[in-house]
Amino acid sequence: MARNILKLGALEAQKTAFLLCDIQETFRPHVKHFGEVVKVANKMVAAAKVFNIPVYVSEQYPKGLGHTTKDINISDAALVYEKTKFSMYTPELQEKLKKDVPNLSSVILFGIEAHVCIEQTVIDLLNEDINVHVLADGVSSRSLMDRGLALQRFQSIGCFVGTSENVLFKLLRDKNNPAFKEISKLNLKPTPDEFGMSS
Repeated sequence: MARNILKLGALEAQKTAFLLCDIQETFRPHVKHFGEVVKVANKMVAAAKVFNIPVYVSEQYPKGLGHTTKDINISDAALVYEKTKFSMYTPELQEKLKKDVPNLSSVILFGIEAHVCIEQTVIDLLNEDINVHVLADGVSSRSLMDRGLALQRFQSIGCFVGTSENVLFKLLRDKNNPAFKEISKLNLKPTPDEFGMSS
């Protein structure tokens, strides 16, 4: 019997949600590769429109830590919500996902910090039997050691770790997909090598 293709890391746009975690301006001076994380977030927000995939944006305690950086246009997000919990998978998000993506099977996750909020979100999603794809070029931490170890842990607990380009072409599947030209334009620049698994 054939294995469930989504369990192997395939993606279907209509069963997918994008989660943008806590990319708040306050963190810019402290988080390594913050600029790269912002670029990837913008790429994913643009791709979400093309694929008609909803984007959910969390902000960690915005009263004290401020809002998502203005460098990312989140005006079309399906939900922008505040949290104090480190995991994005709050009751508010769960309710909205049930309404928006009733057949949700996969989540694409990006933002900060890899070893705290991203990791705790990964654990909660995997616990609900949702396939999780973390963007290696779209997550970071204050420490590169924390980031690198988090990426290793994600793989060891059953998460798919890939790049934004990898995930977007999985969503395309076929050169004849009408979205091919727009998505290809978003991927003209390759993933920076210095932002690898261990850096």
